[in-house]
Amino acid sequence: MRSAEIIRKTKETDIELRLNLDGGERKIDTGIGFFDHMLNSFAVHSGFGLEITCKGDLEVDGHHSVEDCGIALGQALAQCLGAVRSGVRPDGRGARLLCARHFGQTLSCV
Repeated sequence: MRSAEIIRKTKETDIELRLNLDGGERKIDTGIGFFDHMLNSFAVHSGFGLEITCKGDLEVDGHHSVEDCGIALGQALAQCLGAVRSGVRPDGRGARLLCARHFGQTLSCV
């Protein structure tokens, strides 16, 4: 499966996220302009389709929104990659193997 949909609701946030590794629309609305820009850049440069809507407690600050969007995005990536993600290690040594297996030898991954 190369796409995922995550719904995450906490006391502080209400998030709907759709990720498609094969591309697609990019619609990002977290209520935090710079964070929206960074997520859009991530989607554009990775070639992923990414749709995120986040309603958070911005009257406190953006911390919970950023944190919970990151958790939801990580869950979506894990769901999309499935068993292939076993080649990914926290120190990044498995990233090249993951790219070769999942995206093909033509993609240059560091």
